[in-house]
Amino acid sequence: MRLDAVTCLALLQLWTAQAAVIERQEMTLQALLIDPQGAVLQPLAAGLFPQVTDSPSATPSDPGASETPSSTSSGPCSSSASDPTNSPGDFQPTPAVTDISRTTSTTAAPQPTSTKLVFAHHIVGNTYNYTQSTWANDIKLASSKGIDAFALNIGVDSWEPGQVSNAYAAARSLNTPFKLFFSFDMTSFPCASANNAAILRQYIHNYTSHPNQLLYKSKVFVSTFAGQDCTFGARSVDQGWYNTVKSGMNTYFVPSFFVDPATFKSYSALDGAFGWNSGWPMGDYNITFDQDQSYISNLPNRSYMAAASPWFFTHYGPDTYNKNFIYRGDDWLLSQRWEALVANRSMVDFVEVNTWNDFGESHYVGPIEGIQPMSQAWVNGFDHTGWLDLISYYASAFKTGSYPKITRDRTFLWARLFPAAANATNDHVARPTNWQWTEDYLWAVVQLTAPANVTLACGPNSATASVPAGTTKLKLPLTANCTVSSTVARGTVRTTFAPPGMAFNTAPVTYNFNAFVAASA
Repeated sequence: MRLDAVTCLALLQLWTAQAAVIERQEMTLQALLIDPQGAVLQPLAAGLFPQVTDSPSATPSDPGASETPSSTSSGPCSSSASDPTNSPGDFQPTPAVTDISRTTSTTAAPQPTSTKLVFAHHIVGNTYNYTQSTWANDIKLASSKGIDAFALNIGVDSWEPGQVSNAYAAARSLNTPFKLFFSFDMTSFPCASANNAAILRQYIHNYTSHPNQLLYKSKVFVSTFAGQDCTFGARSVDQGWYNTVKSGMNTYFVPSFFVDPATFKSYSALDGAFGWNSGWPMGDYNITFDQDQSYISNLPNRSYMAAASPWFFTHYGPDTYNKNFIYRGDDWLLSQRWEALVANRSMVDFVEVNTWNDFGESHYVGPIEGIQPMSQAWVNGFDHTGWLDLISYYASAFKTGSYPKITRDRTFLWARLFPAAANATNDHVARPTNWQWTEDYLWAVVQLTAPANVTLACGPNSATASVPAGTTKLKLPLTANCTVSSTVARGTVRTTFAPPGMAFNTAPVTYNFNAFVAASA
């Protein structure tokens, strides 16, 4: 999403949101396990982490099953607010985790990696001061983490063609298999007349033969952000897009149109579709595969591109872009989403990570580079590259059908650093809409080469779990001013990870719902 379109997208997302509240399971320690070879293990022993008591009405549910809202409303803003309070409570048994295989492993037979591709959405509009060297650094980093291509989100800014040229030149200079393709931002480009099609066609024509242009089925891969209302002067949206990206061109067109998926069958121009909003839950419930399924069922013999995203928070006041809300990033959103994609990989052709560098919406996973869209207040000091190795882990499983072997102990931690219900002392922008959808937890993913005791700690809350080899999800309630740490103990050897700056503060100055992310070496 680009700067001059933020409000447009916010409205699109809010209009399509489902505001029904799904009761969530509150567990003392919820652990979904994968062994190094991808086999399903049993839930961890009970009674290890303090129970959270901020949702007395919550009831256990199957975390692997689809959740259907009990009602609908005009959008997420209509959800009523409540004031959650978190307390450690007493040690309680952990409810059983059923149907665990649906979110933690895959039995699909391994396939060549070329049959599945992983992209990252790269907003060119945030690269004004990039050099070819900056692009090269991004490409090398992304490629090293299992990302196959950047989707270059481009718009009408006069300087963007120069940055597109830099990106392609950087990829060529690296002699890399890494690819690039266009994701035309149709909240930026005009698209009412036939003349508006010329610039899009020129972009495609200029890079069709470039060695780093992504080809799929020997066709130039093309995508969009929005564009569902574009006619380019034709009688219909479908005809307009056909004239623009298909006529006289050998393209594979997979746009992100914000429409009812049931209408996809009426589009002859589409070779597939991208479910942009599939990367986040649209209400106060866990991520599911439901939206993906609605796309897939309406794309027979066409491709489906799913989204994967770790977070969403934007905090612009009425004096700027006037968008101030969150989507629910709780319950290890990044891991849960990827596990669903791995489990359903036979139905998903591509995954696009949203995003590499959308700082304004806090779902960036790349370095904080380029020109920020007035988001410094909630982005600076909140590096997200710690998520990249998790993405690499899941991307490998998505491509091959098998989770990679864990070769060293790793701990991945992330959290919002103040209570969701806290009142900021000096912020001219209000608490974000949907703030009550998130809870005060430290989220952890631990990867172990062998069994160990793992301790999560922050001030008065500290608990230890006996964790087997493999990948395990843990969480710890955050209730008081404290600094976060984790410890892996195996015999007499103890390794503590205490990320600098990861401190929970119960009296925030501003409403920064961005995630603080840290990964051990």
